[in-house]
Amino acid sequence: MAETEFINRADALADFVAGIQTADWLAVDTEFIREETYWPELCLIQVAAADRIACIDPLALDAEAMQPLRELMLDPSRIKVFHAARQDLEVFHHEWGALPGPVFDTQIAASMLGHGDQIGYANLVQALCAVELAKGHTRTDWRARPLPAEAVEYAADDVRYLGPVFQQLHTALEKGGRLEWLREEFDALLDEGLYRPDPEGAWKRVKGHRKLRPNQLAILASLARWREEEALARNRPRRWILKDQALVDLARRPPATVQDMEDMRDIPPRVLQKHGEAIVRHAQAGKEATPPSMAATPDRLDAHQEAQVDALMALLRARCAEHDMSPAQVATRKQLESLVRGETELPLLRGWRAAMAGRDLEGLLAGRLTLKLSEGRLVAE
Repeated sequence: MAETEFINRADALADFVAGIQTADWLAVDTEFIREETYWPELCLIQVAAADRIACIDPLALDAEAMQPLRELMLDPSRIKVFHAARQDLEVFHHEWGALPGPVFDTQIAASMLGHGDQIGYANLVQALCAVELAKGHTRTDWRARPLPAEAVEYAADDVRYLGPVFQQLHTALEKGGRLEWLREEFDALLDEGLYRPDPEGAWKRVKGHRKLRPNQLAILASLARWREEEALARNRPRRWILKDQALVDLARRPPATVQDMEDMRDIPPRVLQKHGEAIVRHAQAGKEATPPSMAATPDRLDAHQEAQVDALMALLRARCAEHDMSPAQVATRKQLESLVRGETELPLLRGWRAAMAGRDLEGLLAGRLTLKLSEGRLVAE
């Protein structure tokens, strides 16, 4: 296999990019740190293509030096292969203000071929390449320079085998006629809205928000919006501004003064000193605000409806077994419960999911299909 190139000079990066210009696809991964920041801090970019592998050091290269790689990554004629792409795409969107499409996510692709919903990269490499990857650098400080040679090789392995994995998955999916199924999954990853901050909707991510009454939810929304904006402005994790539990407690007991918060254990004195007045201001503003809309908690299903869900789940499992897929990749039990309640705006009833199982599930629910056992298999007639 190709030797790893560690690139921290502009001329070396330009040479590498020139050397892989003929590649139809690039295997890509990143290493980043975000324990102390709101945004991920990009520390390393790994790229494999055309029999070359590079670990590129963005900490040593300015925007001008990185431009050849940026242009290559944003070239829509090349597939960018990732494993579990969401976080890597967030990194690139933050760094470049754009997403490197089109993408192929090997984790999603593997789920279409019976490897489970969220198989890890190392397990997938073991399954498809019979290679056991090293695990000794999972806690490496990727900001450290110089990086140990072993850490660089560990990072390079994340793309060294990603290409062979991609090729095997692509071949199997093409043979099974499932590549088109994946198109909408991969296109969804390129929705820029996934990677933009949303202060107005920040309350939805607060653990415990569903336990609040509407008037309390309005206070939470005001406080969560302030926390999100503060975290963004300071580039600090949300929890460093104020913990989720503190937001929920404040929503239940909105303070009129800073002193009202002195006995709240999840709000330390340093936070009161720094943010106390702002917390009071936004809590009081929330008291006057209209509560945000939240989907109502659905009524519990009765015993007959639960039996219908069980039947739907059985048919779904049977359909997925035929395709060697995980049922969770097609629909969750909650979605089947929604189907029983009469909802129709469900992913299950669109695209490839509808063709594979959704229409049959609707047919079973409407009485157009029945289930029976035939030679040990569940079949629908």
